[in-house]
Amino acid sequence: MRFISCSLAALAVAIAVPAAADTLVYDVEGITVDESGEVVRFTGLVFDDEGKVREVLKRGDDRPEDVDYAVDGEGRVMLPGMIDAHAHVMGIGFGALLLDLSDTNSLEEALAKINTFAEENPGRPWILGRGWNQEKWGLGRFPTAEELDAVISDRPVWLQRVDGHASWANTAAIERAGVTAADKDPVGGRIIRKAGSGEPSGVFVDAAEGLINKVVPAPRPEDRDAALGKAQEILLANGVTAVADMGTSIEDWQTFRRAGDAGRLNVRIMSYATDGDTMELIAGPGPTPWLYDDKLRMGGIKLYLDGALGSRGAILKEPYADEPQTRGLPLMTPAQLRNTMSRAALDNFQTAIHAIGDAANSDVLLAIQELSETYKGDRRWRIEHAQVVDPEELSDFGKHGVIASMQPLHQTSDRTMAEARLGPDRLDGAYAWRSVLKVGGKLAFGSDAPVEPADAFAGFAVAISRTDADGQPFGGWLPSETISREAALKAFTSDAAYAGFADGHFGRLVPGERADFLLVDRDPMLAAPSDIRDTRILQVWVGGKRMR
Repeated sequence: MRFISCSLAALAVAIAVPAAADTLVYDVEGITVDESGEVVRFTGLVFDDEGKVREVLKRGDDRPEDVDYAVDGEGRVMLPGMIDAHAHVMGIGFGALLLDLSDTNSLEEALAKINTFAEENPGRPWILGRGWNQEKWGLGRFPTAEELDAVISDRPVWLQRVDGHASWANTAAIERAGVTAADKDPVGGRIIRKAGSGEPSGVFVDAAEGLINKVVPAPRPEDRDAALGKAQEILLANGVTAVADMGTSIEDWQTFRRAGDAGRLNVRIMSYATDGDTMELIAGPGPTPWLYDDKLRMGGIKLYLDGALGSRGAILKEPYADEPQTRGLPLMTPAQLRNTMSRAALDNFQTAIHAIGDAANSDVLLAIQELSETYKGDRRWRIEHAQVVDPEELSDFGKHGVIASMQPLHQTSDRTMAEARLGPDRLDGAYAWRSVLKVGGKLAFGSDAPVEPADAFAGFAVAISRTDADGQPFGGWLPSETISREAALKAFTSDAAYAGFADGHFGRLVPGERADFLLVDRDPMLAAPSDIRDTRILQVWVGGKRMR
């Protein structure tokens, strides 16, 4: 009787629960990273109805018969979904919805675009945007409020520099914020002033941006939802299926949660909070679990130790070659850095620290060495950007599990500016990708979008060539720092997942991980760098569901 009861119960469960449905994608030229970290090739992929890989088929394997659906890959190249290890998700969306100056090549071109945007949007109380770059314009100085006033003076204008570490205001914005010559530079910031008067000239660097930001109207929830939708659209179009969001605010997190609750979260987000209070408000006593089928997790905190080279906010050991009176703008003291890192580590949060100049990287590496004596275990300390490192300290990236979270496109965008800021004799530790790997460090590649386009294939091309879209400079800039194609693929997939504690969840097309993959028109392991940049993304799948 017991046997019959059990059998009936089992039958009832079988009737109530639908049988699992497996999908086979066959006839592909598949490329992935296996459990040992080696790049391997395959010809087919089977995933279940939970969107997890069940089987990877190699050449010569029999085609499984017990699948419910089959998709013909038509001989296309299959890759794991690209992972952007450092981006600003809401910034990508808002950057696309607001005024974008990233394509302007002169001050005059920028002013004309600003004027056109203002005329097309007469109802906007503020003109907001981003993307200007005085170095790209060949201006040799920062732009001024008066130059903005010449095209729009009836309402405030506030435009963020391409690197996010300086912003440009017109007089109406400065007056709305009440900033005058009497205001002192805030700690970690600088007000660019008119020569001889002390009056703000129009540009506010790093912490000084807060003087204007405090009066800028905050986006409404519906604005944030639209920006997230736009950001996901851009990321997926570039083959990016997962991203580390560097600087998640409580408003950003709630936007992600609304999308997740509504089934509109299509890109995986590894969140790093803007500060300790936000981290604890969102996650509580430790990192959150993975939410929405591995779509969202708050795992750590993003700290800023210095600014950027472009605005001369990066902290250098020696003065800037093109402005000898400055060494940059520290945004935290050594004590504040260590205290905040300790606060995070106590509750097993990961720390990701923005450090661009060699002095900033030196302090972070020293702090990691000191804290690693107290906080044992798998910490995965991250240094974001790590653009300029003292060559004698590069070996420290091979200690204590330090991850260099770097952005290949920064190297091509910054090359001539970095040469001017540092001089020719201080470039040996600049954008040193191969050196990091050589000493046993780990690379995680991203874009810093919207600072650079969220284009992993362009980043891949730069990583293996050190040349820009025009193939310049011939032979590559500091070509000894190129990396192999295998290393570039790992930095944009499995190692980027590892950097966000997502290994085992996604990043590799192996059994048990999520079926996030791309079908593309060429093989990045064989194509020339210029051809890799032109890669056409034919299909994007996230968790076994086609997204585009």
